[in-house]
Amino acid sequence: MRDWLKEIRLTSGYTQTDIANSLKISRSYYTQIELGNRNPSPKVAIELGKLLDFEWTRFFE
Repeated sequence: MRDWLKEIRLTSGYTQTDIANSLKISRSYYTQIELGNRNPSPKVAIELGKLLDFEWTRFFE
């Protein structure tokens, strides 16, 4: 589970659906990323990092 990602999202006032719509991905794909079951593609990671203001490489550490 990526608790840090959920915390950033909630602090920023977004729902999972908001994030998915902003990134033009399915909500289920975003949910899998947040749960830690899937890694985002580099493109999605970069866009997510920009949207929520964190370093996108954090997914790949």
